[in-house]
Amino acid sequence: MSKITDWLEDRTGYRAVLSTAFDERIPGGASFAYVFGSVLIFMLGLQFVTGVLLALYYSPSASDAWASVAYIQDQAAVGWFIRGLHHHGASAIIICAGLHMLQTAVWGAYKKPREVTWMVGVLMLALLLAFALTGYLLPWDQTGYWATKVATGIAGTSPGVGEQLQQLAQSGNEYGNLTITRFFALHVFVLPALLIGLVTVHIWLFRRHGVTPRWGKSDAALEGKVDLFWPKQVFRDAVAMAIVFAILLAVNFMTHGAGLDAPADPASNFAARPEWYFRPLFQLLKYFHGSLEHVVALGTPVVVAVVLLGLPFADRGSSRSPRARLKYLAVLAAGVVGIGMLTVLSFSEDASNKKYQAQIAESEKQADKARELAATYGVPPAGGMAVFTTEPGYRAQKIFADKCAGCHTGTDRQGPAIGPGYNSRAWIRAFLKNPSGDEFFGPTKIHKMKPVTLEAKDFDAVVEMVYAETGAADADAALVSRGKELFDNDGNCWNCHSIDWETTGDVGPNLGRRGSVDMLTEFIADPAHARWFGDNNAMPAFADKLSEADRRLLAEHILRLQAMPLPTTQN
Repeated sequence: MSKITDWLEDRTGYRAVLSTAFDERIPGGASFAYVFGSVLIFMLGLQFVTGVLLALYYSPSASDAWASVAYIQDQAAVGWFIRGLHHHGASAIIICAGLHMLQTAVWGAYKKPREVTWMVGVLMLALLLAFALTGYLLPWDQTGYWATKVATGIAGTSPGVGEQLQQLAQSGNEYGNLTITRFFALHVFVLPALLIGLVTVHIWLFRRHGVTPRWGKSDAALEGKVDLFWPKQVFRDAVAMAIVFAILLAVNFMTHGAGLDAPADPASNFAARPEWYFRPLFQLLKYFHGSLEHVVALGTPVVVAVVLLGLPFADRGSSRSPRARLKYLAVLAAGVVGIGMLTVLSFSEDASNKKYQAQIAESEKQADKARELAATYGVPPAGGMAVFTTEPGYRAQKIFADKCAGCHTGTDRQGPAIGPGYNSRAWIRAFLKNPSGDEFFGPTKIHKMKPVTLEAKDFDAVVEMVYAETGAADADAALVSRGKELFDNDGNCWNCHSIDWETTGDVGPNLGRRGSVDMLTEFIADPAHARWFGDNNAMPAFADKLSEADRRLLAEHILRLQAMPLPTTQN
């Protein structure tokens, strides 16, 4: 081993590099107060590693982005874990960077000769927020799409160059392939290169000027206890990294990684919210309207940047004691308190907003449905939104919406309501009790049928008999048999209806196979057939408007409604 290390030393001189890295002097001794920088480097490394792993599966295009992220989240081996680390790691970096800057400010580490070190740190924080903004769009889901669109829309109102900035980001009037390609290029090429450059400069400046010891200690006291970076400070840094990583793992497991909304739908009206670190600005904008909103949206970040970058030049005193710098620290404290209050207000208002919570619930329902379809059937080449077309019965639902919904749903119906629970036991029971009700034949000219009046047990038997005609596998055979006896012997039934499928010309429709797929397929083709409504019919025939295959799909869709809960208004 010594020969190998000597060979490496002779060719690379690595021992001098290690010595430079680990022999750094720490006046006053090692301390957990100095761990934030190392933790941030560790977190950045974790982000780079997880980002590369995600990029192996990710496809930056409007048609494939959501599908690739859904595959990572739900199908790739430990994909949800890697994506969760990357997602929650972004939040952890913002928190650590914020704490690092606060500690730096309290300790006065921005003072001469460390002004440039502080300013580079502020620029690094801005880059971290830019990472978050560009990464938010990449899943191409509802939240990322709409939140980023709002952000670029605000940028587009910038005086002079706003329109050009928006066009540069979007590469067109609307979001599309070039938009996501540009955000991806910024996120994985441009911003990392800039960040690596700033981190290098920051570390070089830090090593040049050394750590900033706690205020109030004389030079003699500091020199009286000097530790080297290795091993005491390295140990403390490693403990801090382990704690942060453990917390990150715990959060990742508790949330099962990062969330993923339904695919981006430009035609929707999605109530998007930014990530928590942009919530203060989001909340602040609620208090301004019109042109003032744009002024505040653009001016607030500028004011914050000016305050932070100008701090070393405003506070030029020699003392680093917080007592001697109260007015400067008070400004920072006010900013931190304001940011915290705006963040809390934003989340609390959303929590009490019933309309928003209902939208969130519906959004989560759509997201779960989209991801389940993607995992089961895959995502069509047309893109994320096309995943909904893979749902069994999708074509039938579309046919129903186009051809049937106008007459059979809503308040302006011209025919019986067709929806969840249609042809179920509960629906048949409600119909027999009030066939001319508004949910049944009330809106039509077919309202001659009288309510069925039977004793409870006999009524149940007739209901079961009619229900069995749909082909239901769970029909009670004994009740069905009793229902047929009542049907044959009770003049209120057989005088108006047959139940043999073949008989035509009765007062009422033939009840044979009523509600089954075969019956509905033929009925949709010609509802005026003598087997059913004859001259009383008002429903158009679809024999020439829909193919037999489409009519059968529609019949299957109507039969599937049977298993869904019936609305309480019809019970």
